[in-house]
Amino acid sequence: MLLEKLRFPAGRLKLIWADAGYSGPEFSGWVEEQHGVRVEIVSKIAPAGFEVLPRRWVVERTFGWWNKWRRLSKDYEQNPRSSEAWIHIAMIAIMLNRFK
Repeated sequence: MLLEKLRFPAGRLKLIWADAGYSGPEFSGWVEEQHGVRVEIVSKIAPAGFEVLPRRWVVERTFGWWNKWRRLSKDYEQNPRSSEAWIHIAMIAIMLNRFK
């Protein structure tokens, strides 16, 4: 449903990494047909033990950055737009700190 409402920027988005729950020709074929974007499934290789999966760490790292912001460490906001605004503020601050 998200991808149906999302307007893809022409030429910028080339690849979507998805969880193993989205594997299968129906989803990847639909995304390719509707939006011209390739879908790559990131799934576990070993059945047991800890293993770093490629590209999965990016999302978890970002959530870790957000936990440094008190307002984002818990779900304090009642309005989703307010939560979104705080996420934008946090990411702007993180990017500005990299310029130092």
